[in-house]
Amino acid sequence: MSEQIAAKETGWMNRALNTIEVVGNKLPDPAVLFALLMGIVWLLSWLFSGVSFSEINPRTGETIQIINLLSGDALTNFTSNIVNTFVTFPPLGVVLVAMLGLGVAEYTGFINAGLRSILNVTPRMLLTPVLIAVGVLSHVAVDAGYVLVVPLGAVIFYAAGRHPLAGIAAAFAGVSGGFSATFFLPSSLDPLLAGLTQTSAQILDPTVTVNPLNNYFFTTASTFLIILIGWFLTDKVIEPRLKSTKVDGDTSQMVSMDALKPNEIRGLRAAGLSMFAVVALLVLSIVVPETTPWAAKPDDVLPGVSPLLTAAAPLMKSIVTIIFVFFLVPGIVYGYVSGSVKTHRDVIKGMSHAMSGMGYYIVMAFFCALFLYAFAQSNLGVLLAVKGANALKAMGLPLAMTLVGIVFLSGLVNLVVGSASAKWALIGAIMVPMLMELGISPDLTQAAYRVGDSSTNIITPLLPYFPLIVVFCQKYVKNSGIGTLVALMLPYSIAMLVLWTAFLLGFWALDIPLGLGATYDYVPAR
Repeated sequence: MSEQIAAKETGWMNRALNTIEVVGNKLPDPAVLFALLMGIVWLLSWLFSGVSFSEINPRTGETIQIINLLSGDALTNFTSNIVNTFVTFPPLGVVLVAMLGLGVAEYTGFINAGLRSILNVTPRMLLTPVLIAVGVLSHVAVDAGYVLVVPLGAVIFYAAGRHPLAGIAAAFAGVSGGFSATFFLPSSLDPLLAGLTQTSAQILDPTVTVNPLNNYFFTTASTFLIILIGWFLTDKVIEPRLKSTKVDGDTSQMVSMDALKPNEIRGLRAAGLSMFAVVALLVLSIVVPETTPWAAKPDDVLPGVSPLLTAAAPLMKSIVTIIFVFFLVPGIVYGYVSGSVKTHRDVIKGMSHAMSGMGYYIVMAFFCALFLYAFAQSNLGVLLAVKGANALKAMGLPLAMTLVGIVFLSGLVNLVVGSASAKWALIGAIMVPMLMELGISPDLTQAAYRVGDSSTNIITPLLPYFPLIVVFCQKYVKNSGIGTLVALMLPYSIAMLVLWTAFLLGFWALDIPLGLGATYDYVPAR
């Protein structure tokens, strides 16, 4: 009887989320789930390989043909590329290299002591918004937020006496849910999407040019919306729901709020100086963007974009390496000064300790990489994206409803196609020219896409970093699974999808500039 009363008192939202968590966690282990999904993709590719589709692949200009992955050639191609598919899986190298540096910093006690010092001066009520803001800011470092900000979110919350899964949820909401928000600094995603938008627009009008920062004002303003949404949901919905979820992981290595000892203070001071030295050397090496070796070659730079911020720039490609050095150096310095490190062997132990905790993620990454490879090879994702875009076009909705449709279509396609650029290359080639014919500018269409894409990042297991976030959750709550994470993030996803869409429509209604050189209306060149 008491359990029934308690269930009633949880409210309909908590009951729904609890149901999602229970059902989701009854799914097979994520590694097995990816293997099963790969089998389903193989079966569907066989069933539809003989079907003729009229849809055109916008990237090739040819009709879409589903590839039978069970044919002899396809199977032998798959088996001969398994090793390469796994070792070139982008999140794998990013995670492992970054974790080597972070592992040393954690093993020597640098992260523990540093967080305790920060928490001593940070008001408890501001932890959530600051964490989400840092998550949004991490986009400047490409995907570094997944391996840096999300796990630190759990550590910070646990050290402050709050539930670590709430910290993971808040950080994940900022890093991935707010992926298309920009905290004053543009990210490499801006020129990447703008280039695809321009290519799509020139299908209809070859004279159209798109500024790489065409959504800059909107995405910057969106940061504050994302922070407010994440702050409210974390403190008022997510964390209260987690009160009954016991933290049963190994807490021996987790941060405690003990006062800093004299040796720890000395170590922090020395580590801080070493971090400053690393940053100073980096800044000095890029102080002249035109001559620095960190800059991209002129042929790889789009107009209006800094040669340091384009995706082809060595600086952007070296972000993970920079993170590795940024934590390795102060971690070692702190260890020697504080006394937690005696010899170089202790440093290697720190790296080994970090890698020993990544075994489960590596197994999941293996099956995830193979599934995504098979899905891409089959052309099923391309077919789904194009069919969805064509269906939206056929509805003939009012302009405002069409924009809403683009947002929701982008969110839906995001559940089956993980890459932001791949999705936009597919549906943008249809949506951009279509809406130009209706008088809507490519800038506005791109902004609508970014809202839908970001809002559902946090609930799709096909996000390459999704398995990693599940592993982070399991560090604190052992029985965490896909259902746990989806239930945690679903409120953020729904709120962002609705409120961010309304925010975009508000920008449009009030004629607030979207970004540099951006317009709302498309007027054909005469």
